Amino acid sequence: MDKKDMRICIVGGGPAGLSAGMYLEQKGYENYTILERLDRVGGKCWSPTYNGKRYEMGAIMGVPSYYAVHDVEEFCGITHDGPQLNRNYKNKDGKVIEPFEPKKNILKIPRLLKMKKQLKEFGELLETKYKGYDINGHRGVAEGRYDGFACTPEREPVSGVNPNLKDLALPFNEFCKKNGVELIQDVWIGPFTAFGYGYFDEIPAGYVIKYLDFQTTMNFVKVNLWTWENGTQYIWECLNDKLKNPARLNSNIEKVERKDGKVYVTVNGKVEEYDKIIVTAPLYIPGTRTDGMKGMVDYFDVRDDEMALFKKIDYERYDVQAVLTKPEDHPEISYYVFDNMVPERLGHLMVYYRRWKETVDQVITTYALRKHRNTNEIPYEKVRQQVQDDLKTMGNPASEVINEWSVYYFPHVFSADYADGWYDKVEAMQGKYDTYYAGEIMAFGDMDETAEYSRELVERFF
Repeated sequence: MDKKDMRICIVGGGPAGLSAGMYLEQKGYENYTILERLDRVGGKCWSPTYNGKRYEMGAIMGVPSYYAVHDVEEFCGITHDGPQLNRNYKNKDGKVIEPFEPKKNILKIPRLLKMKKQLKEFGELLETKYKGYDINGHRGVAEGRYDGFACTPEREPVSGVNPNLKDLALPFNEFCKKNGVELIQDVWIGPFTAFGYGYFDEIPAGYVIKYLDFQTTMNFVKVNLWTWENGTQYIWECLNDKLKNPARLNSNIEKVERKDGKVYVTVNGKVEEYDKIIVTAPLYIPGTRTDGMKGMVDYFDVRDDEMALFKKIDYERYDVQAVLTKPEDHPEISYYVFDNMVPERLGHLMVYYRRWKETVDQVITTYALRKHRNTNEIPYEKVRQQVQDDLKTMGNPASEVINEWSVYYFPHVFSADYADGWYDKVEAMQGKYDTYYAGEIMAFGDMDETAEYSRELVERFF
């Protein structure tokens, strides 16, 4: 079938879906349709406006190794022109601390020196023992191999065998212990757990170090960050405007049937016919969500092999509040609270962000987790209040909550299923039912990894 004739449906208008449209378009596919359930594009890149300035309810920043995001910038003719971010640290009692400054932590000097040594060792281990660890996606890892595109601006294709990659199925804390670098978790926890991606005793190392590969982590450490004045959502709004076929908003997909080599999508009461479908929206959501979000298995003619795999997916319960403070209570900078980034402090404030340093008439955004795989889910309202109580403890009490979001976040599988080759089994089904699976679960739940996976999917199959 000629590229221009193939009718392709893309489910989801977030970074993964819009990027899929861009990469398809660049390869000559013009007959694609992007269906978005919401009245906006961007997915978890959501940047509402308050007092004339945009603030972040989802993704906040990027780094120079976000190559797929840079593809989008170049395609749209935009750049990262936002405010410079910085941060400080507090303990759970609200006292300002400097955990990585030896002169301020005399008693911790031996630990800090040991951590510095382990950090160097870890960088070397990743490049040697775990060669291939930073390839986008998880294809082949459980089999001890890597196959994909290098984490470089050129993204040249690479492949190879490395049995040590099987270690990436271990929970990250066990992975670090096995390699004698337990203290590097002090560095990785900030941009991982605080950003809502779970705890190191439950999440496979593959997720942690593919998202936070060594160069990305060092960019976070050095605060070498990208932001966008009009928010991360602006990136995807610009891309949507630039595409030949912008996303169709408010598209409620009621049913998808795949038969006789065609895909029939019932959207807003009408049946549309396609040749292929790319799913970048959630594949499976356990339970029922109050926001109406559904998993693919709830509206597709799901097959047994799809259901058997997708029902193993779990996700993080990650809550965001946008709050106002009195001018005298506005924090002078963003703060991380490391004490609250452990399962024992589940439901507490982990980080709160001040985006615009030149004004105090803007919002502060707060972030908390309320589920660990070994605990019951804490009710939303309880965590909501706990975060506000924590802000008082921090000395920055909220005067008003102007926005809040309990988002379906970071779909993933746990170590046993990761080691059992969950990803290879799903990858083996790509195209099987004229269906392709993309989005967060296939790589990682940040905007660059999902966009990069869409690029790879298009390269491989279209």
